[in-house]
Amino acid sequence: MNKYTIKEFNKQYPDEDACLDAIFRNYYGDMKACPHCGVVDAKFYKLNNRKAYSCQHCRYQIHPLAGTIFHKSETPLKSWFFAIYLFGTSKNGVSAKELERHLGVTYKTAWRIAKQIRSLMQQDSNLLSGTIEADETYIGGKYSKRQGSQFDNKTAVVGIVEKGGNAKAFATKSANATNTIPFLKANIEQGSIIHTDESKIYTRVKRDFDHAFVNHSKFEYIKAGVHTNTIEGFWGQLKRSLDGTYHAVSPKYLQSYVNEFVYRYNLRDVAVAPVLIQQAGKRVL
Repeated sequence: MNKYTIKEFNKQYPDEDACLDAIFRNYYGDMKACPHCGVVDAKFYKLNNRKAYSCQHCRYQIHPLAGTIFHKSETPLKSWFFAIYLFGTSKNGVSAKELERHLGVTYKTAWRIAKQIRSLMQQDSNLLSGTIEADETYIGGKYSKRQGSQFDNKTAVVGIVEKGGNAKAFATKSANATNTIPFLKANIEQGSIIHTDESKIYTRVKRDFDHAFVNHSKFEYIKAGVHTNTIEGFWGQLKRSLDGTYHAVSPKYLQSYVNEFVYRYNLRDVAVAPVLIQQAGKRVL
């Protein structure tokens, strides 16, 4: 993974003006002319004590934070950028409590910042291809003998991962063929090979894809190159992080946390923080 150190971060974003300028250049850097007066190569200068830029010809003002995750936030941009840096360099996620300590803000503000940053970490629409591993896992809840099933109080997460490539996953009330098969068909390129375990969820996969499986109930974990070790490794990282960093995540917000770890997994070979900072300057509202 390419490293992006705190020294590099502070050098690139030393103060509020540097952070604001980065957002302005990110969104308006390719602007050929002033959108108001039409002057080509018009120069925009920052207004004193305001998070805005003005055209030197017509005084037209641009507010680069409008519509971004920073919109109407009273938290300094430097603090926002540092929070993004933490999310981008952490392997196990960043809790709101940790942001509260680092940024010196209230827990409510820290929670909102974390939620907004996580909203940037969406899964893309690209199809996975080649050899794909598919599996499901269960998050949260406590097993009670009274409930009868160890999964009754948990939320299912279904995931797919290319061997050596990218991943996708979604949270659902229960993992079954009805919601899993459409997910596979919508996110995997035709002609791909799918590896699973012996679960009945995947019985119908062979109708649309080449399908091979290992039988875990018979202690079969790899057979002629067929296994689900990659996706199980992803589940292990997800669960360790949810348990160790976030401790508990409600089903209502679980998908956003799943998105976070899919995003980080897919960018595991690059420095995530600069990518996130660039995304943060785009319109999302």
